[in-house]
Amino acid sequence: MPTFQSNKFRGSGDASRFGMRYRALMNKHPFLTFGLPFMAVVIAGSFVLTPATAIRYERHDRKVRQMTKEEELGVRRSARKVDMKEEYYRLAGRDLDDWEQKRVERLPGESDGILR
Repeated sequence: MPTFQSNKFRGSGDASRFGMRYRALMNKHPFLTFGLPFMAVVIAGSFVLTPATAIRYERHDRKVRQMTKEEELGVRRSARKVDMKEEYYRLAGRDLDDWEQKRVERLPGESDGILR
């Protein structure tokens, strides 16, 4: 007998515990004791979560739904009139009423960007 045993000592009182019996069964039948219960939990979870997922998709569908022609026409009639130039200048954030066009001085020999 070797000096140090490779297996941990387990007393006779531990042999009657549920964990010890389950471990012994798992060594003999790994699929029946672990694989099958695991797959059953995954399948049961999918059945439990299916209604929650359906509710989530229904909420999303209510937010993003197709408008009827009457609703579409109603939206267009009540829409605010927008001048695109006015919006552009407003969003630019500058007062562009009093600007001056200036010609940029070029270095000697540099082209002015006009092709002839």
